[in-house]
Amino acid sequence: MSRTTRRGPGRRTAQQYDPLGAMGSRPLAVVLGAGGVLWASLVSILDRDVVGAPTLSALTVLLLAASAVVVFSASSPFRAPFTRWAFVAHVALLALATVTAAAAQWGPDRSLVNDFMVLLGAIGIVVVAPYRPWTDLVAGGLALAVVGAATGGAVAFVHPAGVPVPVAAFLAAAPTLVLTAASAVFAHTFAGLAERVQIRAGSYSVERAERDGITSSVQQDRSTILARDVAPFFAELRTRTTLTDADRARARAIADGIRQVMVAEADRTWLEYAVRIAGDPAATVVDPLGLAAAMDADQRTVVRTFVRVVLAADTVDPAGVRVTVAPPDPSAAGSAVTMTFDVAVADSDVGIHRAFDPYVAVLRVTFPDLDVAVRPSSLTLRFSYDQH
Repeated sequence: MSRTTRRGPGRRTAQQYDPLGAMGSRPLAVVLGAGGVLWASLVSILDRDVVGAPTLSALTVLLLAASAVVVFSASSPFRAPFTRWAFVAHVALLALATVTAAAAQWGPDRSLVNDFMVLLGAIGIVVVAPYRPWTDLVAGGLALAVVGAATGGAVAFVHPAGVPVPVAAFLAAAPTLVLTAASAVFAHTFAGLAERVQIRAGSYSVERAERDGITSSVQQDRSTILARDVAPFFAELRTRTTLTDADRARARAIADGIRQVMVAEADRTWLEYAVRIAGDPAATVVDPLGLAAAMDADQRTVVRTFVRVVLAADTVDPAGVRVTVAPPDPSAAGSAVTMTFDVAVADSDVGIHRAFDPYVAVLRVTFPDLDVAVRPSSLTLRFSYDQH
């Protein structure tokens, strides 16, 4: 089965449909995570209802910090997509923090400011909305709501504060339920709309763009031959009254040249056309078996875009670009086609990241096994795909 099989809006995420948008929302997740840790720290130190257990308060802050680190790490475009295990760890850490926060200040609940986990648990679901499908968001949000209701209800039961236990439990769970519902609606709606747009693009725009690009390349090659060889030859013949053996030999040479170009066009893959259309034939494509044709429309679109960006970059010499397509290893079960980009870039590793990170993020979502090596003056990417 292909690694890129469409799974429908119930399984795919906003990050997978719009990796650049998800990358743009990552700073907000980082800020919210850091802000939650800071809020919990200040409340635990300066505004405690009861003396409680400082050790448990410190553990609560550490659990929140660990949750923030999980989100920061798993949401990186170079680790995309955000895995289910990371999401489970994030939710579990928030659930434990909810319990330890209640235990740290076990006693009458006199201030809502101290109940920071009621909001931080809910916000924890919101920050991962771009990275997980709506079904996971609902499951995680409900789990946190149950934990919040149980701890809030337990505090109200043991230390009554004039509020019925069921009401206290509901109030503790309500923010998480509300923000979970909002996050799930966003994830489901976004995925559904993106799925419909992608289907239309895949069935029309991508194929038409490829066809038009190939046609343009073919016309350019033939126009070059006509302008360089055929037109001057015919113009010269018009000035003569007789044909010589040299003229016949030259006509045969021109015909052979046209025939060779047509054969080369027939054997050329879409990847070779993409490199030529991008502007410079100095770039090298090594694909003797034509395995680039094994990519599906989505994969071709992403690779074609990356090719254009690389060859259009001011710091890239097209002669230093080499794309190699290797067949599957017959001795390894489940082996796939491997594509490698070796790019010489006249820039530092920081500059390379700044120029190509957004496009690498898209490649990372399309090809989950993408391996990236960035060094000063060099960028290497390697990924694999199944033959369709």
